[in-house]
Amino acid sequence: MSKQHSNDRERKDEAVELRFLKKIAERLPEDVEVLQALADLYTKNGQYEAGLQIDLQLSHKLPNDDLVWYNLGCSYALVNQPDDAFEALTKAVELGYGDYDWMKADPDLIGLYKDPRFESLLSWLYSACHDED
Repeated sequence: MSKQHSNDRERKDEAVELRFLKKIAERLPEDVEVLQALADLYTKNGQYEAGLQIDLQLSHKLPNDDLVWYNLGCSYALVNQPDDAFEALTKAVELGYGDYDWMKADPDLIGLYKDPRFESLLSWLYSACHDED
């Protein structure tokens, strides 16, 4: 099987999965796991605005979940809203997000790399992670 054929098949599978998850989310609008899977799939498929809307819903449903706020920050970064991205990422760290290595390399955050706030946030996260040792 060629790489192109494999990629086409993968995209078709994700499109089917996306339609399926959208229907489940319509029936179970309060199901956090379904919403998280849907947000992830939207992002994987480049539908960043749709993913952002789901991440916003999740931040209201799970206001103390550091990973929800991290994902929200990523979604804001992907739609080029850096101020909102930094606000959400800061909240994630305040709530306990601690994966310094991933934040430093996360491709969703590429749009923030050159912003001096990103280096500051990484320094704060690094300090927070290493103060626990």
